[in-house]
Amino acid sequence: MNPPEASGTEREFDQLLRELSTRFINLPATSVDGEILAALRRVGECLDLDRVLVSEFGADRGSLIIRHSWASPGVEPIRTGRIVKAALPRVFADLERGRSVRIPDTRILAEDPTLAKEWEADLREFRRSGAIGHLSIPCAVGGEPVGGFHAVRIRGPMAWTDSLVEQLALLAQVFANALHRREAERRLRSALSRVEELRERLEGDRGDFRKEAEAEYESSEIVGNSPGIEHALAIVEQVAPTDATVLILGDTGTGKELVARAVHRLSKRTERPLVRVNCAALPDSLAESELFGHEKGAFTGALNRRIGRFELADRGTLFLDEVGDLSRELQAKLLRVLQEGEFERLGSSETRSTDVRVVAATSRDLRTQVDVGRFRADLFYRLSVVPIEIPPLRERRQDIPALVWHFIEMARSRHAGAIDDVPAETMRALVAYDWPGNIRELANVIERAAILSPGRQLVVHDPLIGAPGPKAERPHEAPRQTNLAAIERSHILRVLDECDWRVKGPGNAAELLGLNPSTLRGRMRKLGIARPA
Repeated sequence: MNPPEASGTEREFDQLLRELSTRFINLPATSVDGEILAALRRVGECLDLDRVLVSEFGADRGSLIIRHSWASPGVEPIRTGRIVKAALPRVFADLERGRSVRIPDTRILAEDPTLAKEWEADLREFRRSGAIGHLSIPCAVGGEPVGGFHAVRIRGPMAWTDSLVEQLALLAQVFANALHRREAERRLRSALSRVEELRERLEGDRGDFRKEAEAEYESSEIVGNSPGIEHALAIVEQVAPTDATVLILGDTGTGKELVARAVHRLSKRTERPLVRVNCAALPDSLAESELFGHEKGAFTGALNRRIGRFELADRGTLFLDEVGDLSRELQAKLLRVLQEGEFERLGSSETRSTDVRVVAATSRDLRTQVDVGRFRADLFYRLSVVPIEIPPLRERRQDIPALVWHFIEMARSRHAGAIDDVPAETMRALVAYDWPGNIRELANVIERAAILSPGRQLVVHDPLIGAPGPKAERPHEAPRQTNLAAIERSHILRVLDECDWRVKGPGNAAELLGLNPSTLRGRMRKLGIARPA
């Protein structure tokens, strides 16, 4: 008995082929998969088939990967998967040579002893899948076979006429070109995305290298030889060549960032950037995006993709300043990066890897923060592999004269000043003062004095310090206060009054005093300073 021909007439199928070919012209890459699935269904229904599939050779050409498949109602579909070469060796061999395989009835093939032995493995797979009528047509791009178009009939044999095979071969070519175009566009988008990512990283590197160069110019070394500083620098020299995580502890303004830069400068990562993140200045809503980046559309206002600081610092050093201010949620994500070196951008499920050496700093007592549940204990221990404590300026008064001259030199280079003398009484007052804002406050006071001094001698007009200028220039000066707390209280009150009592925000008092806003509030409570009603 001859196998039945397709139930759909060749004219009907020819019309369907023309329609499908037209639909695939200039089809967007994002629509290719949906159109192929719809086309397979219409082909299967028109020709009364039970399964229709499109496959691609695996990278090693040792398997066929099922990209799209359709099955008639009541027939178990073949899910997207892989068919190894050993399962269909004859079919593979013909497809690789660019030849079609058409078997009207696999049962007749099995009845011939010679053919049954030659097709033994393929017949076993046909029986397993229930295929009786089988057709495989090579899909080629540029004359090179890249996969196959497969039609299967389970309910009985199928007459694969020459004209039908020719028509299906044209459709297979349409599918192959569409899949190739989709893959080429995907690779192009991936390449463009990578180029954009590299451009963003380059811009980030340039910015960080520029900031680092400026910081190196401003302060090429840590000034001072007091025991506390000598001890801190000894630890820096020991830990810098390793990749150990460092936690720098100290009050606001003690120079923690300068120590972080020293760790980076002496490390094997010195050719890569030191990327700084001020955790205290990050709103919770933006902190995760700042650290890990985000994809376009990840949240309202995310108009473009953004590379996070962990990616910018890859193979370099990431300095997390005021790490104690991070939220508990972000602490958990930071811990994961430190432990596994992996993270995801906001709005993306793709896991990314990074090779970053983390140096953290805080002016908070993290042990207390751990005790009260504001900071994760596991993150604290992970960050404080090597702790370095920077003493406040009041505990290293012997370094103040050297620091004063250091900041005079910096002011001279910036403002072309000509200060070459510091009166002994002024220096004694500078050394005696407790400097609640530490080195940052000292730097601000000296720069301001260097700019305002009328001659070559440093004149500090700041009532907080209580350092007088030359007697002849200040004949009516009121008696200087000697109680340091009173001096400090008076100065803070004056600055607060000038700033309309703004502790933070534009033109705030904390900035003028060289203090962190939380530090300033603490000193106001200690000194009994409250805003007038």
